[in-house]
Amino acid sequence: MSVTARIGSRPARRSVARSILPAMVIALALSACSGSAESEDAGMRSIRIKGSDTMLRLVNRWAEEFMKLHPDIAVYVEGGGTETGIRALIEGETDLTSASRTLRAPEVKLLLQKRGSLGLSILTAKDALSVYLHPDNPVDDLSLAQLRGIFTGAITDWKEVGGADAPIRVISRPPNSGTFLFFEEHVLEGDSYTERSTSVPTTAAVIREVRADSTAIGYGGLAYGRDVIHIAVDGVEPTAENVRNGSYPIARYLYLFAAEPPDGAMKMFVDWILSNSGQNIVREVGYIPLWELPAE
Repeated sequence: MSVTARIGSRPARRSVARSILPAMVIALALSACSGSAESEDAGMRSIRIKGSDTMLRLVNRWAEEFMKLHPDIAVYVEGGGTETGIRALIEGETDLTSASRTLRAPEVKLLLQKRGSLGLSILTAKDALSVYLHPDNPVDDLSLAQLRGIFTGAITDWKEVGGADAPIRVISRPPNSGTFLFFEEHVLEGDSYTERSTSVPTTAAVIREVRADSTAIGYGGLAYGRDVIHIAVDGVEPTAENVRNGSYPIARYLYLFAAEPPDGAMKMFVDWILSNSGQNIVREVGYIPLWELPAE
């Protein structure tokens, strides 16, 4: 059973882009701290964003549109994983971190030690964490218990879950990925991934592995993978409606983290993301806006 709103091309690792903004901040303030993260280079203001590979396509689009509206502001976007982006924020090497999970307690402690702030967590979009299968795989629904068994190695053959008599090839993300940790915490319930899993660096790489192998299974954001199957979990498909009504069991928020309350160009950027214009881009890319948007 296939699901709409899926995108499969591999995102660029680093890019530059632009945009605008109004108001309406749906944010969790973990602390307050004064100062600006905005930098200037030969009269041009700049914003640096680093982190989630899941969010890379979305953040690139935000940045491109923002810079069209504000040609005097350069927005630099880089992936590398949520954990990498958080480390960069702690060290003062980025202004914003894009993240597919919340900050963990040791990260908040380090941020306080290094930057004198507990940080700011900004909700930017919703996502259904999808489970991907090859189109030739007859399985179209797995329970959370079955997923836990597959990804921990307790279930090793597709015939055990209603599929063909063939070994299951598990595709996973590396530990620096926020998606890796979210899946570990919410699906594996803290158990370890099977040692037989193949780790690949990005969601696009997961899609490539699943697309090429009918025995493979992987996971990632809803906005990826037009040509693979996004299966139902516990009988519920990963759709915007099912995320909104709370029935899809592995939905999540996507975040931006800042070391201190944004001001200047960075506040303009965040405010725009949290406007209807910024949320329309969330919908266009294939993720789920924070609220119902007017019909286009």
